[in-house]
Amino acid sequence: MKRLWDISPPVSASSPVFPGDTPYSQQWKWTLTPDCPVNVSEVRMSPHIGAHADAPLHYQNDAAAIGAVSLEPFLGVCRVIHAIDCGPLILPEDLEPWAHSLPPRVLVRTAKHAALDWWTDDFSAYAPQTIEWLHARGVTLIGIDTPSIDPASSKTLDSHHTILRHDIRVLENLLLDEVPAGDYELIALPLKLIQADASPVRAVLRSLG
Repeated sequence: MKRLWDISPPVSASSPVFPGDTPYSQQWKWTLTPDCPVNVSEVRMSPHIGAHADAPLHYQNDAAAIGAVSLEPFLGVCRVIHAIDCGPLILPEDLEPWAHSLPPRVLVRTAKHAALDWWTDDFSAYAPQTIEWLHARGVTLIGIDTPSIDPASSKTLDSHHTILRHDIRVLENLLLDEVPAGDYELIALPLKLIQADASPVRAVLRSLG
């Protein structure tokens, strides 16, 4: 049986969000009692909590919502690359040792331990030139173990606009702490939210052998 790695962080009220974004909250709409046969909850949250896929709509007003994007980039062979403590930006030279025969999907681990229940502005992001470098090698999806492919302080979102220009999909907030560098099958399908700027995903990796 193929081994499975769950690369989705837990989602709860303690999940970190960008300052000002909507945290996770849950209340019970109905509860199981002699008069009610089910428990049904009501959930309120940003679609950017936990492992998630950004839609082009997130960074351009007239672009596609997450429910309209193709699913193909979110399913298939990917490479996990370790660039731990690479600094504020992932640069092409951080990925160059892993560049041989790159598959269409690349996930980068930048931290020894992902921030599961605390917020920090001090995280690694992609340099725009690194996305250009990956695009030139046929990459159609990039992922990262931090909240964003751009620095927390960025107002221009240069890396987001680079993936928009090249029609590259993105996964953020992945949990790669226990995943060795190498090639896997990625399964991380977004929900068909036809008006949303992002969607949570249950991201998993499966061994190829």
